[in-house]
Amino acid sequence: MDQGLEKRYGLLTAIAMVVGIVIGSGVFFKAEKVLVATGGNLSQGILAWFLGGLVMVACAYNFAVLATHHEKVSGIVDYAETMVGPKYGYFFAWFMATIYFPAMTSVLAWVSARYFCVLLGWNIVGPEAMTIAGLFLVSSYVLNAISPRLAGKLQVSTTIIKLIPLALMAVVGTIFGLKSGILVENFNGTVLTEVKGNPLFTAVVGTSFAYEGWICATSINAELKDAKRNLPLALVIGTIFTVLMYVLYYVGLAGAVENSVMMEGGEAGAKIAFSTVFTNAGGTLLFVVVVISCLGTLNGLMLACTRSFYAMAARNEGPMPHVFNAVDKVTNMPTNSSAMGVLMAAIWLTYFYGANLTEPWFGRFCFDSSELPIITIYAMYIPIFLLQMKKGKDLGTFNRYIAPVLGIAASVFMVVAAVVSLGKAIIYYLILFAVIMCIGFALKNYGHEKAK
Repeated sequence: MDQGLEKRYGLLTAIAMVVGIVIGSGVFFKAEKVLVATGGNLSQGILAWFLGGLVMVACAYNFAVLATHHEKVSGIVDYAETMVGPKYGYFFAWFMATIYFPAMTSVLAWVSARYFCVLLGWNIVGPEAMTIAGLFLVSSYVLNAISPRLAGKLQVSTTIIKLIPLALMAVVGTIFGLKSGILVENFNGTVLTEVKGNPLFTAVVGTSFAYEGWICATSINAELKDAKRNLPLALVIGTIFTVLMYVLYYVGLAGAVENSVMMEGGEAGAKIAFSTVFTNAGGTLLFVVVVISCLGTLNGLMLACTRSFYAMAARNEGPMPHVFNAVDKVTNMPTNSSAMGVLMAAIWLTYFYGANLTEPWFGRFCFDSSELPIITIYAMYIPIFLLQMKKGKDLGTFNRYIAPVLGIAASVFMVVAAVVSLGKAIIYYLILFAVIMCIGFALKNYGHEKAK
């Protein structure tokens, strides 16, 4: 069963991964949070979405440059290994496999369940929501493990579907707001609530979850046709398109309802906006599309999550590589890696519930797992960009020096914004992060003797 992965995906699937993973949940999930973070200051909220988008585009462009030169097993891990070294590549892969991918995937399972429950009028943190979240998580895993080609087609189709409510709200909501005067009123309105700390930094950190996920597209590097051409194109086209769509959608929302209504609406804020513009029936129908949109994002993240342990095993690194590099001859999927991926996602879903949705289970070690792992990954990008300047002798001036500097500046900005807005929670997250990385160090060569 030990064989290479099939080159089955094209440019359209890669773009769909970038757009489909980024767009689909965060823009609905975080829209009201950004508005609350800025105290109802719409202009500052739009600036936060724009700055968060610039961070994503700057980092994605650098990886697009690296993608034109390096094609191995799993994009981002390849770049970390080539630029910084094998040891750094391994710990980057371990972080992605045990923290980043499963944490993001688990949150997406709950976000999908959350909007499904809003649609039905159920409690978003009760047993109904968590049961459905578990169902969505397992269903996404089964689809990716049994039929990866179908999962790829689903990614493309759900990406197209999810653009419908965003585009409609961007256009119709803006026109509706200009005619009713709500849009002008929201732009000219004063701050509605007092905010603590730096509202812009807090809002940008809030957008980080909405913009995250594009890096998952690099996980199918080994399965992408003409990866050195298609992956860079997907990263650049997908990220720029996403920023434009987000800003326009956010303006459309501001034209649909007053800022105060959006802020008070909480998880139902988006539904209120859709129902206001498109009537209750139209709003409900479009909200069904929102749920499908979230499930498409979950599918894309699961696609990356199921390949994370394979990325280490294919390099003969990490625990039991002879187990995790096994590829099924029928489905051409790394079956054991997929099973471990969904287990890690289930663990993080349990953590997310205990830390954020009920009475805290973990004391001071309770934090939002949809935000802090994202901040860590931006810090881990910095050494890659630094070494890109040193080793990229065959690159032009812009790609060797200016682009990496912009990437470093964007990454540092995200880290500083996190420190300012999240405070002490970062300390406890970093303790947990250090423990998990130490476990990775202890298991780096575990089970290698059996493979000989």
